[in-house]
Amino acid sequence: MPEREVLEVDVLIVGGGPAGLAAAYHLRQLNGDVSIAVLEKGKEIGAHTISGAVMDPRGIQELMPDWKEKGAPIEQPVDEDHVLFLTEGRKFELPIVPPPLQNHGNYIISLNKFTRWFGEQVEHSGVDIFAGFAGRELLVEDGKVAGVQTGDKGIDKQGHKKGNFEPGIDIRAKITILAEGSRGSLTKQLVKTFHLDRDRNPQVYAVGVKEVWDVPKEKKTGGRVIHTMGWPLRNEEFGGGFIYNMSDGRVSIGFVVGLDYLDPRLDPHQRFQEFKTHPHIKSILEGGTLYSYGAKTIPEGGYWAQPQYYFNGGLIIGDAAGFLNSMRLKGIHLAFKTGMLAAQAAFESLEANDFSAKRLKRFEELVEKSWVKKELWKVRNFHQSFEHGLLAGMIHTGLQMVTAGRGLRNRYPNRPGHLRMRQLREYYDGKLPAYAQPAFDDKLTFDKLTDLYNSGTDHDEDQPCHLVVLQPDICHPRCTAEYGNPCQSFCPAAVYEMTDTGNGQLRLQINASNCVHCKTCDIMDPYEVINWITPEGGGGPGYELL
Repeated sequence: MPEREVLEVDVLIVGGGPAGLAAAYHLRQLNGDVSIAVLEKGKEIGAHTISGAVMDPRGIQELMPDWKEKGAPIEQPVDEDHVLFLTEGRKFELPIVPPPLQNHGNYIISLNKFTRWFGEQVEHSGVDIFAGFAGRELLVEDGKVAGVQTGDKGIDKQGHKKGNFEPGIDIRAKITILAEGSRGSLTKQLVKTFHLDRDRNPQVYAVGVKEVWDVPKEKKTGGRVIHTMGWPLRNEEFGGGFIYNMSDGRVSIGFVVGLDYLDPRLDPHQRFQEFKTHPHIKSILEGGTLYSYGAKTIPEGGYWAQPQYYFNGGLIIGDAAGFLNSMRLKGIHLAFKTGMLAAQAAFESLEANDFSAKRLKRFEELVEKSWVKKELWKVRNFHQSFEHGLLAGMIHTGLQMVTAGRGLRNRYPNRPGHLRMRQLREYYDGKLPAYAQPAFDDKLTFDKLTDLYNSGTDHDEDQPCHLVVLQPDICHPRCTAEYGNPCQSFCPAAVYEMTDTGNGQLRLQINASNCVHCKTCDIMDPYEVINWITPEGGGGPGYELL
């Protein structure tokens, strides 16, 4: 077997999203001589980046005061805010937009396009960006992270080397910064190995499913932002919809569902399609055409669910560390700021030639003294408040807003989302209704495969499956009987399919090439037997305008 190439750098950043790029850019500002490498599993910077997105400019403004002058792509400044409560056929607009959802001074952007532009600025500063390389394993030596091993390329489905085989590279670093985004596979390994979630609430997530539409130009109404709650979700379910006006007659529309729902048959993609059939939502899209599609998970657990984000040899930043304000529906500004603070901590660590957790704890100190802590502390109990439904959640949220985030107690507990999912017999009280196949008109509503086609997703099909089912025998008959194989419902890309073997038995078929890397399966599988790992670098979605 060929020896692995070894690349040595001062700082390795895993993930080319806003947080990772901000860390690289600011560290280069602090020290022009330090060697920095950014690993990005997508084929290019931005290919895997997706968000709503309405950006609070505070983070990018601090990092790069002349960001507008440098040509940062903005869709529109926000000039209208609307919050709607939906029933199946009607809408009720809140007379006053709650302060957390007021977006004056914020900007509607395509995070995919914005990140691609920012990546160019980072490269121009002298940072090495390695797109198409997936971090597969942490290099751990004597209790310290010493870098990352990238995945091999050119392995077939059976694990044999193909003619184009290339072994992965060992990238050794004094400091490794994990900026993988929500439910990062290396971050998951790290947290488990070093018990970084000790005394924390379990992280809980939501999944956001999104489309961008071209709509007739006469429907364009400026920088309008709409958020919705209510239908098609039930009181017991967390989430809602969003519609943001982009430039050039485009509309960003999506739906978010908390991954702590009870109904094992709930399908977030299907709820999104239902959402678009509401008379008001339909009127916004009417006459338009689907342009692009994507999905991602969102870390919703808040301050109490954040892991310890420093360790021997490195740091965790951005969504990977749960830096998200779920009440404001925003995390981009926190990604930029935590990237900056991590760069400062890394700079000081390099100056001291000390890469221990004790030294890198400086990152936590910087976060605690910054506006990041102040913002997250005010919403520390937000998501947990909805454990018993929308109405109870709104009451608790109101209390928290007048008690600086406390509510009825300083720390609300929560449970991992997959543990809230009930078995079929329990949820349906033994009266399981027949499964009704949803109908899609291919004009306003689409099945998963049609949407997937518009995501630009592409993998080499002749490679080992990156969706590792640790105990396949659970899928049938046990999971079929107990939960109805919910992987077929919660996956927004039709990856999981139970097929008839012809003798009355069902078998799980994994369509791994469909995967959009959202990690919903890794989060919501009720048995925790699905392990999402990185596929061959360069594969996955090829997002445009998302």
